[in-house]
Amino acid sequence: MYTIQTNASGTRSMEIAESHLETIQKYALFQQLIDSNGIIDESVLDKLKLNVRSLLTSIEGDSKDLLDLCLDVIYHNNMKAFGLHRLILLYVDWEKKKEEAEPEKETTAE
Repeated sequence: MYTIQTNASGTRSMEIAESHLETIQKYALFQQLIDSNGIIDESVLDKLKLNVRSLLTSIEGDSKDLLDLCLDVIYHNNMKAFGLHRLILLYVDWEKKKEEAEPEKETTAE
């Protein structure tokens, strides 16, 4: 379980589970999300919400993981642009650590 700060003053935070990060990776939610200027503002958060809504309507079958991500993170009352920026930073760090751990598993298995 990870905790991210969702506002600049540090008075609000949000719990992010490993399963949330795996869902972001599974559906590639952060790919093509940020414009070339690299600024994460409310319009980027709105774009993410629209992308997730579109995914939910197009997915057939079980999408409980995506629904959980929506309820717990994306549509959470504390989620604003600042929180999304922190979530993206957490995701990048999590993905990097995960990639570093995979070669270790492969060398120990051989």
